[in-house]
Amino acid sequence: MSRTARVERNTKESQVLVELNLDGSGVSTIDTGVPFFDHMLAQLAKHGGFDLTVATKGDLEVDAHHTVEDTALAIGQAMNEALGDRAGLCRFGDALVPLDECLVQSAVDLSGRPYLVHEEPEVVELIGSYDTTLTRHIWESIVATAKITLHVRVISGRNAHHVVEAQFKSVARSLRAAVATDVRVIGVPSTKGTLTANKS
Repeated sequence: MSRTARVERNTKESQVLVELNLDGSGVSTIDTGVPFFDHMLAQLAKHGGFDLTVATKGDLEVDAHHTVEDTALAIGQAMNEALGDRAGLCRFGDALVPLDECLVQSAVDLSGRPYLVHEEPEVVELIGSYDTTLTRHIWESIVATAKITLHVRVISGRNAHHVVEAQFKSVARSLRAAVATDVRVIGVPSTKGTLTANKS
C-alpha cells in the first residue's frame, strides 16, 4: 500500500503544496522563500528517509511567520494522511543526535493525540531571514495536524544554526523509526484498537 499524500493549503497569507512519500529515499525539492527553512526541511526528508516536495508562496513582505507556519501545518497534514489508519507501524521512535557542540534528544509517538514538549536554549534571533523563535512553532504546527506526540530536548548547544538543525535531524530520525513497519504487529499498535485522535 502506497503511503503517500498530496496536500494543498491556500489562504490569503500563503499558498502551499506538499507532496510526501513516507517510503522514499530522502529526496527533496523545497522552495518556501525562506532559505534556512528550506535547508531544515531538506534535513527532515534526508534523515527521515522521506521523499518531500514543498512549494510555498507566502507573504514574506510581512515576515516569514505565515509562510513557515502554513508550510508546517501542511506537512503535518500530509503525514497524517500518508499514515492512514497507522496499522502495522512501530508507532514509537526516538533519537539522540549530536552536531558538533550540540546534542538533541527527541521521541515521537504516532498516538493520534497532538502533544508537544519542547526545550531549547535561547539563541540569536535570526539565521538569515529565519526567525529562530519559529522553531517551536514549527513543531507545534506539525504535531497539531499530524496528530502525534513529540518531545524535543536540546541537551547542549550554543550555535543557533546547530541548535535548530540538530532538532530537525533528531526529529527526522525519530519519525523514521516510528513510521517503519513491523511485521509482528497485527493491525493497529494500540490495545484500544485505534490510533485516532482522543481514542487511544
